[in-house]
Amino acid sequence: MVRAFVMIKTAAGKSEELLASIGAVTGVEEAHIVAGQYDIIAETDGEDVYEVMQSVSGEIRGLDGVSDTRTYISLE
Repeated sequence: MVRAFVMIKTAAGKSEELLASIGAVTGVEEAHIVAGQYDIIAETDGEDVYEVMQSVSGEIRGLDGVSDTRTYISLE
């Protein structure tokens, strides 16, 4: 099992609108609006790194209003 944290930057005013859509993405366990450089942090799980990256690149980045993502794979 692979766990990753995805930092998501959204277009101005889109964070609340995108939160539910991001939370519904396959593999996303939790998603939270945060203050700082990024607007949303999502915790994801997958069978392997490829599965996690498919969720990020295939689903999260495709949502209207997502402008940037950074994915951090947990080493624990």
